[in-house]
Amino acid sequence: MDIRAIDPRDTAWEQDHARYRVSFWDVPAVTSHEYEILDEVDVDELLTWASGYAAERGWSYTVYVSTTDGDSPGLIRVAGVLGDPFAVSAPPLPGLAAGSVGTGP
Repeated sequence: MDIRAIDPRDTAWEQDHARYRVSFWDVPAVTSHEYEILDEVDVDELLTWASGYAAERGWSYTVYVSTTDGDSPGLIRVAGVLGDPFAVSAPPLPGLAAGSVGTGP
């Protein structure tokens, strides 16, 4: 983690509440369930709910802030799964068990 001090006057505006979306990932079923949070909620409360909801079902999750860039809507990840939760990892090399490390030819 790279951290630096900043001048808080470098921004033109701030907002107390964000619009959030949560995607829940049922990886074995290759299914997602998406929700928009309609209430003004603190992110800590939202993360507690999302992690509990996912754990009860054996799913993973990603929490996003919903925003726009000009006229284009978009999402900014706040917490949870990074990238494609359904991405399949590359198959192991021939002759190597999954998780083992080869020592050369």
